[in-house]
Parts: sequence; C-alpha cells; structure tokens
Amino acid sequence: MSFRPEESSLFTRWRDPSSQVESLLLDPDTAPLQQSFYYTNPSFSADGRFLWIYCAFPPAGNGNQGRSLAVVDFELQQVRHYPETGFLDASPAVDLASGEVYWCSGLEIWKRGPLAGDSPVLVNRFPASLALNRRPWRIATHLTFSADRRALNIDAEIGRQWFIGHAPLDGGDVVIWRQFDRCYNHGQFSPAAPDLQLINQDSSTDPVTGESPNYENRMWLIRRDGHAAPIFADATASGAAKHGHEWWSADGRHVWYIHYGRGVMRVNPFSATSEPELMWASDTVSHAHTDTSESYVVADCQPGVATGISKVIFYNRKTGREIALVSHLPYPPDDLRRYHVHPHAQFCLGDRYICYTTTVRGRIDVALVPVATLIGLTQ
Repeated sequence: MSFRPEESSLFTRWRDPSSQVESLLLDPDTAPLQQSFYYTNPSFSADGRFLWIYCAFPPAGNGNQGRSLAVVDFELQQVRHYPETGFLDASPAVDLASGEVYWCSGLEIWKRGPLAGDSPVLVNRFPASLALNRRPWRIATHLTFSADRRALNIDAEIGRQWFIGHAPLDGGDVVIWRQFDRCYNHGQFSPAAPDLQLINQDSSTDPVTGESPNYENRMWLIRRDGHAAPIFADATASGAAKHGHEWWSADGRHVWYIHYGRGVMRVNPFSATSEPELMWASDTVSHAHTDTSESYVVADCQPGVATGISKVIFYNRKTGREIALVSHLPYPPDDLRRYHVHPHAQFCLGDRYICYTTTVRGRIDVALVPVATLIGLTQ
C-alpha cells in the first residue's frame, strides 16, 4: 500500500509567502509541543505508514529529559502518543523495516512497535558496575544501528566519565570500546563498517563546578579496539574548533559537517591527503542534511535572535540554486527553548520528503515537504 501525506487529513497546507513553497503541517495537538526527530535519525518507516515524532508537555522536561514519543499512522489516520517512551537526550531511533522505535531511559534501552497494542520491550542495559549508582546524563546522544544491524551505539556520560561502545540488540553484554575523561558524544555508527563510529568532542557542563569548557578538535573516528584519532590532525589549521553538527554520507565514504561562518563541508576521513570540500557556502548555517545521492542539501540557518532571521533552505547542488522552505521562521519563546527547538530538517522516506520542526503558526509543529517539488523549483 502506498501512503501519501499530501492526501492525509492530519495535515494542513501552509505556503511560505516569499518562496511560495508549500509545507504540510501536522494538525492534531496530541501534545502541546511536537517536534521532528534529530536530523541524523530518520523517523519514517520504509513503507511510509508510520512517522514518529517527539512530544513535550511544558513546563515538564527539557531537551535532555522529559520528552516522549507519538506516532503518525497514515493507514488509520491517527496520531497516538505513548507516554511510556520518555527518553533521554535525542536518543530515539526507528527501525525503518519494522517501524519499531528505540529509546534510552535511565541506564536502559527500550523499544516498542508502532501499533496501539504493542508493548515496551527491554533491549539492553548499561552496566551498573560502571554507573556506580550515579544518574546518567545520557546513554546515547542519538542511537544508531551498526552496519550489520546487530548493535546500537553508546556514548554515555555519567558524572565526569564518558563511555564509547555498543549495546547488542540481542541483549548481550554492553561492550565499552574506550573510556574518556572529557566529553565525546554525538556518536554515530558508520553505515558501512560495524566496527567504526564517528564521535565528537563537545562542551559539557561539569556536574560539580558548572564549568563548560569548549572543544578543541571536534570530529574523531573510533574503532572497536579503542583506537581513536581526529579526522583533522592539525586542529588549528583546519579550524576544527568551529566544526559541528556532523553526519555520515549514506555510503559511509564521507563525513559531512558544518564549518560555522563558512558553510556545509564534506571530507573523506579515510584519506590522509583528502582536502575538505565546501559544498554550500553559508555564513549562518547551523544544521544540515543531505540526500542519499549527495545531490541536495537542506539546512536551517539560525544566526540568533539578536543577529538575524531564522530560515530553512533547500540547496540543489546540481544547479547551484536554493529556495527557502521557510523564509522567516520565528524563534521560539524563551520558555520553550529548553526543549532544543531547532528545525533539524532531514531527508526521509527514501528521500521523498523533508521533515522539519516549524514555528510559523505560533506553536511548535512537525512539517513535511515533498522533495520533488523543491527539485522542480530549483531547476
């Protein structure tokens, strides 16, 4: 069966007044705040029936804890909220084949199916012998599946310790690849190699002092044997302190990232002689994502409330043309920013749609745009 959000009664059409691009905005207010997934984690099942979203119920929770999940069911034309899915960080990941969603709660990883009659299932648990009765800040920033589909990544932060590793999907013992005494997070399994992860230095608030030192050399690769090395050996020459918001290309051959103040970049991390490529120049881009073919890019540009207009933009690398999905995106109210309300636009459902979070109706909504429409407008 083919499911088309354009034909769903669950969405209202909204047209950007400047670009005339039409977005589909999710209508049912299942929760006061409804967000798209973090852009590295696709949330549409492969058959197009299920779309998972984040939910929040202000003033409860924030971007690290207190949010939960709902699923849009295009066959039954329903949005169902599952309060038992309360998750840490941006951990939820969807098995695109089954439509099941995985998330972190406390020291545990859980999953459940998308149907109302499905029940939560415990997948794995971070070792209590390492947690030592401490509360975790995270178990995974965002869960990703290993290339062999046998495990989920771990980049746990507990106290002043960080643990990189993996949790087998069959419930076997969690394997710690390496322990660090500074923050490494945003772990993502390589889509091509099951023994390889992209991890990133990041700032983190010390649980005792409250200090939050910045990172020095952002992007690293780590292998199962614990060997870790930065993608750019010379942090100063590469401007690595200004790198961020990274993701793997679909084939695992490149790492894409933002060089703040310059634009969207790409690098081959497996070649010592490879030079980073500027794929799209933009001095305000914050997050970005690319389709499987790496021909198209979508980004949110958020210079800041005091310094510029927030936008969501589609860029056609084949033609060099761009168009705004949203040309003037209102910043969320101060009391909602703790939920990490960024557009986090992503290609999904086989690159048929872009899914993002929008604020154009004065509330936090999930939005979809057909990619074919954007390609046609940028020919």
